[in-house]
Amino acid sequence: MKIDAFAHILTPNYYQKMLDIDPDIPDKYPFLKIKALTDIDYRLANWPDPHLKQVISFANLNVEDFVIPDQSADICRQANEEMEEIVKKHSDKFEAGVGMLPMNNIPAARAILQEISDSKYLVGAQIFTRHLGKSIAALEYRPVLAAAAKLNVPLWLHPVFDKRKPDNNLIFSWEYELSQAMLQLVQSDIFEEYPNLKILVHHAGAMVPFFSGRINQILDEQHADDFKNFYVDTAILGNPPALQLTLDYFGINHVLYATDAPFGVAPFGADEIVTAAVEDLDISDLYDNKIFKTNYEHFVE
Repeated sequence: MKIDAFAHILTPNYYQKMLDIDPDIPDKYPFLKIKALTDIDYRLANWPDPHLKQVISFANLNVEDFVIPDQSADICRQANEEMEEIVKKHSDKFEAGVGMLPMNNIPAARAILQEISDSKYLVGAQIFTRHLGKSIAALEYRPVLAAAAKLNVPLWLHPVFDKRKPDNNLIFSWEYELSQAMLQLVQSDIFEEYPNLKILVHHAGAMVPFFSGRINQILDEQHADDFKNFYVDTAILGNPPALQLTLDYFGINHVLYATDAPFGVAPFGADEIVTAAVEDLDISDLYDNKIFKTNYEHFVE
């Protein structure tokens, strides 16, 4: 059994709600046009592996970018309830869901974290490298991170573009944004204040493993070591040497299997090539199983 810890979905009612708010969303965010992202029946009918279950989080269409705080909180709650129903109905395919937070309404975001903590079908909340143009490490978002740590609600960190930059692209920009967010979180002393905070970083920790030498030489020992508190996934579209570097840096207990489905490889995602990359690593079958399944189970405990 494999658990894909970082797969994506746009639940039908939530997506329609956002289209009602802004009908131009598909043109503004063309990556949302993937059929398997929004058509659940189509996705289920073309499941990539009978031994696979997915943990689904919302594709990065962030409600706070479109509506006022009170409306944002209402839409997030409705979307999370819809996510719960989908996981409940298709529990043979979906291991769990990851909830959405209204980051323009911090009191509501904290309250929703409590709702997620109480949920049978949601195991964490998704945050992004930037919200409303500000780093996730900004002080105004600290209460959300603090609440997640207190409630033992894991966080899924996904990249978004920094809209100040004119040359954003899907190949390199998101990897920079993830790496920069990790650095800013570390330098904010988040792990010193909340050592039990659990954050899963998409795309294998981005640039961090490759530039670990710079991290170790430029930062003080405490902050360099704090990077090892992050959990990371395997969603880099294959590339066993890069995954080995990730594994060597973060350690076997902090690497979770994930593919970024249904993105990466048309039309249903990269399960085949990511699985092959993990199996090509220079590790034992026991460690394979930790990456494929048990690390996720420990992460959400």
